[in-house]
Amino acid sequence: MSIFVESLTKVYGSQKAIDNISFSAEPGVLGFLGPNGAGKSTTMKILTCFIPQTGGKASVCGFDVEKQPLEVKRTIGYLPESNPLYLDMYVKESLAFIAGIHSMDAPQTRIADIIEQTGLGPEQHKKIGQLSKGYRQRVGLAQAILHDPEVLILDEPTSGLDPNQLIGIRQLILDLGKTKTVILSTHIMQEVEAVCSQVIIINKGKIVANDTLEGLRGKNKTTSLENIFIKLTNE
Repeated sequence: MSIFVESLTKVYGSQKAIDNISFSAEPGVLGFLGPNGAGKSTTMKILTCFIPQTGGKASVCGFDVEKQPLEVKRTIGYLPESNPLYLDMYVKESLAFIAGIHSMDAPQTRIADIIEQTGLGPEQHKKIGQLSKGYRQRVGLAQAILHDPEVLILDEPTSGLDPNQLIGIRQLILDLGKTKTVILSTHIMQEVEAVCSQVIIINKGKIVANDTLEGLRGKNKTTSLENIFIKLTNE
């Protein structure tokens, strides 16, 4: 398993942000859904070693997130919802900076490939601060996949993209899912239906569904993922 989570819990004061959740993920695209405040971002922050869990275990590519955080970070590409970027850097400069962090040898060919893959070619000589929100999302995604990680964790990756950009990034996520384990958190149900092979729905810190799209539709007797989501998160 690329990702293995067992009885994971996170408590803030008297509030359980996530409550004893367990799941696993293999290569493919896993849709990680839930209302605001359900525990999605907390789970992703634990998997990426940004915050520690209160209880339970989690591992990425066999590395324990608590005991082996550096090894975990080397295997993960992470695009957080906030997408923090250095706005005064040029696009190519920022990618070279990330390549340096990962100690990549002769990264220029890889940077050129990623710029093409993410459609950043026309904007590569601009400062990030001059870019539209959609292109900034592309820079964040480019930084996340630059070091060719085995696992990608993407929090609202298509936020701010227009319909044409959306098609390109959707195809990129599908292609990445052929060889990598991708966790995709989004509120856009069409996005999940288009790219995800497995879906987890979390509500109030607990997992309320973990199945394939076909399995969810069969159990809930509807083809609409939106209806399934509303039903499971309002119970």
